[in-house]
Amino acid sequence: MNIVSRRSFLSQASRLGLGAALAALTDVPLVVQRALADGGIGRPGPDGRVRKLLFILLRGANDGLNSVIPMGDSAYAASRPNLAIPPDPLQPVTALGPAFFPESGSRAGTYAHPYALPLGNGFAALHPSLKFLAPLYNSGDLALVHRVGYPDQSRSHFDSLAYWQTGTPRADAVQEGFLYRAMVESGLANTSPLTGVSIGSSLPLILRGSRAAMTNLSDPSRYNLLAVPNTPAANRKFDAALAAANEVAFADKRDRELLRLQYGNLSQTLELFAQLRFDEASNTYRDDVATDGDTDWAAANGDGYHLFPTTAEKNGGWLRAGGNQASKYVVPTGAHDFFEDLKAASIVLNKTDAIVAGVSIDGWDTHSDQVNPRDAASGQGPHTGAHAGLLRRVGWSLYALRKFFTRYADRCRWEDLVVVTLSEFGRTTVENSDAGTDHAEASVMLVAGGSVKGFLPGATGGVSRSGVFNCGGMGDRILPWRTGPTGSLFGADERYLKRNTDYRSVLGRILRNHLGATPGQLERIIPGYAVPGESLLTRGVQTRDGTEVIGEPDLL
Repeated sequence: MNIVSRRSFLSQASRLGLGAALAALTDVPLVVQRALADGGIGRPGPDGRVRKLLFILLRGANDGLNSVIPMGDSAYAASRPNLAIPPDPLQPVTALGPAFFPESGSRAGTYAHPYALPLGNGFAALHPSLKFLAPLYNSGDLALVHRVGYPDQSRSHFDSLAYWQTGTPRADAVQEGFLYRAMVESGLANTSPLTGVSIGSSLPLILRGSRAAMTNLSDPSRYNLLAVPNTPAANRKFDAALAAANEVAFADKRDRELLRLQYGNLSQTLELFAQLRFDEASNTYRDDVATDGDTDWAAANGDGYHLFPTTAEKNGGWLRAGGNQASKYVVPTGAHDFFEDLKAASIVLNKTDAIVAGVSIDGWDTHSDQVNPRDAASGQGPHTGAHAGLLRRVGWSLYALRKFFTRYADRCRWEDLVVVTLSEFGRTTVENSDAGTDHAEASVMLVAGGSVKGFLPGATGGVSRSGVFNCGGMGDRILPWRTGPTGSLFGADERYLKRNTDYRSVLGRILRNHLGATPGQLERIIPGYAVPGESLLTRGVQTRDGTEVIGEPDLL
């Protein structure tokens, strides 16, 4: 961990042109912060709808090379004799068109297909455990942004995850999340009980700050945390106590306004959550088609699979007449708690005025046993194992979110939402001796939503627009992928996948083009965004380490 003093940091920031932007966020009273709300964050657009964001933190560093696979680069398979996902002998990766989606039907296991799934850009493919991204990709609602990182990359989990969440790489003194700053910029953090919400054990740094409180829920089904036992009489008693406390006239001292705000927001939040249904009996959200071609299950149960697999009975097509089948699960059974969180985050965005919600998936630090040993008899191999199980969570999450915010939309439609994944860095190009990968540099971000500029088929076949950025094809024309043993896979320190996109450029595009931040707000949310030496807006060389980047990808 790199420790610097506040004075030292501000001195460094000034040389980079970041000092003024950071100073704008230092010790600003709440009454002044209201005046910052000059953009569209949290405000209805011309169609009367409010744009929202759902983030998924992939804690531990996802192996982007086995997620969105550079199948057209021979150095990929050569560097990973045990981990490499094999190409499909019947689906050439060089073919142009939509992504390949191998439906399993009613008889085969959900993830029985052992080969990489070509993405139709002539070069890249998906891990087969991400198969449910294929329908999303083919609908044009998914952007796969490869080779993402930041200057002077840290390979410390703690430091790098903090940089992703603060939006300030190598600025250790910054302890406010960039989405916290976005909520302050909206002006709603002082007037609305819900703006940014996380579902998990604790509030992540991405929503943390000192001048206004965001909301974290560890168990949304127990919304009235002051009432134990959770009975109507006890709830009334503690609600009355909270209301009385909120009426106390605090002395006019530092942070008294913040205290009054927190009492008021807590009270209103409890009232809001009393009206929402997070219980298991209300988890009736379903797919609108025979999911994965499983017509037998759909005919027996009516409609497709449950979107939020929180129990074995609701996990894919496991529950079957004549005997349950574990091979029909859509996610590992250990993922049920995560999907409780994802369901809660979705309900909050759909039923309240919250602008941002987020969840986390842990376990991505795959130093060893990343895949299962090859065993053709049991169907085990590089397409199965720990990493595959994690990817199944991600693939099904995005598929389910699209269906939920389409079928059950209320205050948030799929067109109003962007979903983004964040992970602190990628994994080594070359596998290690423990059948795993170690800390490296660039990786992949997934950006999904009804307004995403993803795959678009050609009028007479082929591809008019690719949803794959920076991994071959027409989405890779600015700084194309270089193949071979001295190419992009080894471009950083001659060992790691080299970045050509700064993660802040992806986030900045979302904050401005989707949430509605003004250029001035964006500079305060992501300090230094317009500084030429950072090259976040347009193609250029990042002066901190001399790496050329593409600027903002055209994904929204």
